[in-house]
Amino acid sequence: MAKKREKLKIRLEAERERLLTELSQTNVVERENLGYGNHMADDATEAFEQAKDLALRQNLERLLEKVEDALERFETGTYGLCEQCGQEIDPARLKALPYATLCLSCQQRRESR
Repeated sequence: MAKKREKLKIRLEAERERLLTELSQTNVVERENLGYGNHMADDATEAFEQAKDLALRQNLERLLEKVEDALERFETGTYGLCEQCGQEIDPARLKALPYATLCLSCQQRRESR
């Protein structure tokens, strides 16, 4: 079991590095003159691209936060324990979603609310 957890930790560390690299390459530029171009369609395309880039960046930041939280739980010895009920999270769930914080039962209860 310790070997599997170590593999998960290595995966999480690699994912953190990938996300940090991707975030450093994400370039969200706010255009001050939006709406003052020659064509409304060009402005709409620019606004769409800016909103899309911002949404992608925010998603990367949220995912990075989850990964870093999981790595912190490794350090505190709480990795793999459900934050809701305290039971162990199924290893198959952690393999699929290494930053999971809830066991499947608690996750299903949360989603059904």
